[in-house]
Amino acid sequence: MVEVVAALIWDKDKFMICQRPAHKARGLLWEFVGGKVEPGETKQQALIRECQEELAVTLDVGNVFMEVTHEYPDLTVHLTLFHASIREGVPQKLEHNDIQWITVGEIDRYAFCPADETILEKLRREY
Repeated sequence: MVEVVAALIWDKDKFMICQRPAHKARGLLWEFVGGKVEPGETKQQALIRECQEELAVTLDVGNVFMEVTHEYPDLTVHLTLFHASIREGVPQKLEHNDIQWITVGEIDRYAFCPADETILEKLRREY
């Protein structure tokens, strides 16, 4: 099982989603920014590192919003989604095909990675 972390970053009533690069697994699907936890890292450290690498921003990581385990045909992920905010920087598309800020009401306009579906259901219920 692969430990993965991601960030739920809000700006007023909108949250950030990122579109995966076309050449990667689940290419062009939308997701929360994040990535794999490397050996010796805490989940929070991994999330800060991933957001620096992928968006060129520094995060403040808050509480866990939700944890999900999902089995893809090629791997099983344990995803921990943290509340987070951008402390420094403006998000840049260093890795992703696109970045969007959307409201909860706009979720259905985007095709998300299957692991995120349970998270999106919780967002719809709570926001």
